[in-house]
Amino acid sequence: MKQRKSKQLAPMDPILLGLIGLLVVFGVVMIASAGTVYADIRYEDAYFFLKRQIVGVVLGIVALFVFSRIDYYKLKSFATPLFFISLILLTVLLIPGIGTNAYGATRWLNLGPVSFQPSELAKLGMILYLSAWLSSRGARNITRFSEGFLPFAAVVGVIGILLLAQPDMGTLMIMVMVAGAMFFVGGGNLQHIFSAGGIGLVLLLFLIRGSEYRWNRLMVFLQPGLDPQGKGYQIQQALIAVGSGGIFGLGLGNSHQKFNYLPEPAGDSIFAIIGEELGLIGALAVVLVFLAFAFRGYRLASRIPDDFGRFLAVGLTSWIVFQAFVNIAAIIGLIPLTGVPLPLISYGGSSILFSLAGMGILLNVSRHARMDE
Repeated sequence: MKQRKSKQLAPMDPILLGLIGLLVVFGVVMIASAGTVYADIRYEDAYFFLKRQIVGVVLGIVALFVFSRIDYYKLKSFATPLFFISLILLTVLLIPGIGTNAYGATRWLNLGPVSFQPSELAKLGMILYLSAWLSSRGARNITRFSEGFLPFAAVVGVIGILLLAQPDMGTLMIMVMVAGAMFFVGGGNLQHIFSAGGIGLVLLLFLIRGSEYRWNRLMVFLQPGLDPQGKGYQIQQALIAVGSGGIFGLGLGNSHQKFNYLPEPAGDSIFAIIGEELGLIGALAVVLVFLAFAFRGYRLASRIPDDFGRFLAVGLTSWIVFQAFVNIAAIIGLIPLTGVPLPLISYGGSSILFSLAGMGILLNVSRHARMDE
């Protein structure tokens, strides 16, 4: 197991910081465009989403700055407490009368005027915990079933049960993918990984078949024209938005689908508005920025001299990249709709706050990269 050596710190990665800042600023601009109509109808305030997002961004920037200055290795001792706090909060959601139900799911805790989504904290908590756990086990132990795969599966299984109880299949899928990537990089046995993937696929199909709304989403995915005014309404409206944008788009602020046609235009569906207003060029530009972020983050992971930092870089990068892929793929019909936000862009205070906190840790990790490469 590689241990961390003290050395003179480099500046944080300026390209990585620039990519994060670009996504956040672009997100605020798009929320200002996409959310006005829906906010006016629902809250009688056209700038409701924008004002709340700006608050979330400001708090997120503070979190980013703080965590970018704190030596990431010091977070190792807080990994286990933070992870268990996130599990406790996910459990508290299941207590009747405490969690807030919206759209058939109980995912929010209301703390006075503040609405908080514990699953966003759980993403960060899981990445920190697995980074500490994997770095303490060593590659030789990780390959063993009893010492590596079994405890890893137990951690993911506990998270899965709590998320399915909400239910939040989209977030669970993201967290399983991130955890799988970290376990693979840690030297996990490929036979164990593929076996777990096969079992997971069977369980996924079982869960989909046992839930009407999940089954409907799968049927709409397999038959895109199915019930366009009912089960298939959201994906149809998203595809109309993306398709009507053409190559160059209708222009910033000129979306038609945001006029109460497309559900959650500032949230989960914001990529459809991007495609409509900025066209294929704008949509591809967003994808390219996420790809550049992926390249920079994974490249960083290969240059970190200690295991804890390497796992952190892989986990934090995978979080943003995998979630972006799932959101975009769902909006353009490549996978069934999942209901996860586009990271650093979609409206959501909890999402932007904890995402930027995670990016602060990633930027701090970048200060310890080997300079000779």
